[in-house]
Amino acid sequence: MRLVLMGDLHYHEIDETIPGWLEARDDFYRIFLDRFLELEGDAHISLGDLTNYGASSELQEVYEMIRQHDRTFYHALGNHDLYAQTRMEVLQITGQARYHAVVTDRAVLAFLDTAKEMDFEDWGGWVDAEQLQWFEEVVKASGTKPLLVFAHHPVYNTTTNSEKEKGSIHPSIDMWNILNQKVGVGIYFNGHTHVDSIVKQNNWTFVQLSACLDQHGLRIVDIEQEEIRISAMDITDEALAENVGTLYNHMKYFRHNPNARGIESDRECNVPLQLPAEQK
Repeated sequence: MRLVLMGDLHYHEIDETIPGWLEARDDFYRIFLDRFLELEGDAHISLGDLTNYGASSELQEVYEMIRQHDRTFYHALGNHDLYAQTRMEVLQITGQARYHAVVTDRAVLAFLDTAKEMDFEDWGGWVDAEQLQWFEEVVKASGTKPLLVFAHHPVYNTTTNSEKEKGSIHPSIDMWNILNQKVGVGIYFNGHTHVDSIVKQNNWTFVQLSACLDQHGLRIVDIEQEEIRISAMDITDEALAENVGTLYNHMKYFRHNPNARGIESDRECNVPLQLPAEQK
């Protein structure tokens, strides 16, 4: 089973009075999404902030590009996706579920909604009691099968910058109370902080993806019999590098991070699936 992941895309509206911005945006996102969706996979996944402000035009335009490819696409809501409209309005446009689980022969995939609704002042994450109860049930029901969680915000104090204010799911929410109930392997994928990072804590591996504008790359997740392989793929089309400066120099609500890549150990890893003796 193969999954293809991208981090924060930040597809955005433009000001057509600024020369070259429209062409640069359209070229960048067309190329990037084509490369993302051309890759063979059982599912293609956005870890949130698919759009820059969640405006109807942003959502409709980016989904039009995505739907040109015959792919199973999942979108975990990010804070930027919910700035302009309510959660229900956004979900009506995208056709996505707010949070849900997919059970396969190889693994359980759980998609969380960690974004606050129309709260431009607080971009930190939140998970309400109803969703927490649902997630706990998913963790328990997964048994010893690998559980892969996809969310926009990291769990507090796991990946790089998740300890900073508004850099994670709010620390008052005890996510570990649920995560610690997992038997066997759990992997938590997130975006939000715009820097690559991989951290292992207990039986969980936390994999954080940087923003696509900063780091032109994807993650490939291969779920095999004895291990889960997480590998990095760089997209090297020259047009991406040529256009990206125009984008983050003009767009609002996005600040370029030149140190998004980190080191190679923050981008790739293998997770063995054999249970430790104490968990058998």
